[in-house]
Amino acid sequence: MKHLLLIIAALLFTFRSSKGEDEKSENTIQPDTKQTEDPQPENPKTETNNDKTLIVYYSYTGNCKEIATTLSSMLNADITEVTPAEKGLKYEADNYTLGTQLLNNIKSAPDDVNSYPDIDPVTADLSLYGNIIVVTPLWWSQMSAIMQSYLFRNSDTFKDKKTALIVSSHSSGISGVETDTKRLLPQTSWLGKSLWINNSNRSQLSSLLENWITESNLKNSSTTMKINITIGDKTMSATLENNSSSKALYDALQQSAIVYEAHDYGDFEKVGDLGQTFPKNDKNITTQPGDIILYQGNNLCLYYGENTWNFTKIGTIDNATQQSVKDFVKAGNGNVIVKLSVE
Repeated sequence: MKHLLLIIAALLFTFRSSKGEDEKSENTIQPDTKQTEDPQPENPKTETNNDKTLIVYYSYTGNCKEIATTLSSMLNADITEVTPAEKGLKYEADNYTLGTQLLNNIKSAPDDVNSYPDIDPVTADLSLYGNIIVVTPLWWSQMSAIMQSYLFRNSDTFKDKKTALIVSSHSSGISGVETDTKRLLPQTSWLGKSLWINNSNRSQLSSLLENWITESNLKNSSTTMKINITIGDKTMSATLENNSSSKALYDALQQSAIVYEAHDYGDFEKVGDLGQTFPKNDKNITTQPGDIILYQGNNLCLYYGENTWNFTKIGTIDNATQQSVKDFVKAGNGNVIVKLSVE
């Protein structure tokens, strides 16, 4: 009887041990099988948006900041500033002693990071952008030492980018800055020609930037700006232009709708005072039915005919024909109340 009980106990132990190993084995294999079917990357990477644009600028006198912010409005691009770690330095003092010294330090050892002035950390993640526009002042025929420092430290990241250069100076040519840029970013691809802004053309900043954007084939990386125009009980949508005037209007409409009274003028437009002023990007154009025009910065014109003048195009009424626009604005039938809004 004892022997029989021992045999039964041994069989029960063997059965339980075998079951436990099977459960353990199943629990171990299951995650491995799942991982094989649906693998997860060890180091996930954020994909670059090849149409997305970042503007990187350094500004000592404020000129480059104006260029960068104006350009940002036109492109709806992101913007980031490069700043020196040591504040309050006067690079032009004592006949440009400090600025010259910084440039000479770089010249003496251009491959040594210690030759470049320290800058504050720049948080913009370059990996998120396909296009990068560098806006820098000229220092004594060379790129400013502060921007040189930034480009040197980020040279490897620029190699997969399309890069453009805008240089601000008083009157000196920018060939030296272009040479510095190509040395610092030897592997980048270039978006068209550099743009030179100086004292003689600075007053035409907006038009210079608009033309340069077109020549460089830069795209607006954000959602198209659309607005609604309501007259009476009818509403038509419109697509805005890609300029600082349209962006300013769009930003204002995101805060609140604009309502104004418009009257016929010249048998080709309804025009009225918006009650506020927006930046101008005037150029000589010939209007078409459906064009939305900013005149003198504060008057908005809804065109149902042709007219040639120097003013700013804001946008175009969608799917416009001459007759549909005439009917919409009640051409020739007196004043109308116009409401501009965004959804």
